[in-house]
Amino acid sequence: MLPRALPSFFQGITMASQERIRPAVAKGTGFWHVPTVKEYSQETQELLKVMMQESKLTCFQQRHLVNCMKRGDALPIRCYPTSSREPEFPKPVSTKVFLTTNPPRPHLRPAEICRAGNAYVREKFKPQATRDLEKEKERLQNIFATGKDKVEKKTQNKSVKVEEIVPEQDRFDELVNEIQDRQNFLSEMEALGQSKVYQGIIHTEISQKLQEMEIIDKQRTAELKEAMAKSFNIGIKHDRPSTGQEDQ
Repeated sequence: MLPRALPSFFQGITMASQERIRPAVAKGTGFWHVPTVKEYSQETQELLKVMMQESKLTCFQQRHLVNCMKRGDALPIRCYPTSSREPEFPKPVSTKVFLTTNPPRPHLRPAEICRAGNAYVREKFKPQATRDLEKEKERLQNIFATGKDKVEKKTQNKSVKVEEIVPEQDRFDELVNEIQDRQNFLSEMEALGQSKVYQGIIHTEISQKLQEMEIIDKQRTAELKEAMAKSFNIGIKHDRPSTGQEDQ
């Protein structure tokens, strides 16, 4: 490192070198053809020595300045402590961080894994709700007639529907109607010449209906007999006291 007094020292040297006697500028000389000074005056040399002692220059700097005076060269503006060359400062290290990334490699999946996923599954067709053409016609008519999309509908008093009590049909009567329907169907097939196809099925169903009718008939006959027996027993019980009184 240079001492703090070095800049002022070198400025004084340059001023002293400028104050020395310069020869007249000859023809053909100028800025690019500066004549060299052959020697410095004794006063200038003594002044430089005093200034070097006061500035506490290094041995290398003092030796370099003395050599310049002996050669008659112009004194340097700067003189580094250990070398006449400019010191090489380390280049600033960039703070950028470079990430080393490997190039991506193509990754191919086998066909079995591709088929196992849902990539080849077709979407099911979902039908959309169809528009009611009659409602669309009414909507267009309302737009052309009134300029409105919808027309306010008048509130109508809805008549309360009275639920009609339908009497339950007797199972026996239902069986009779079903047998009649099958006989009519079979007669229609005979007229078309296809009775052989349905004849076995129709006869089987009719026989099943008849068996069910027989079971119902037997149950009703038994119920009727029980009701008649009960009523007969009740009548006998009522008649017995009256007959005993008549005997007395």
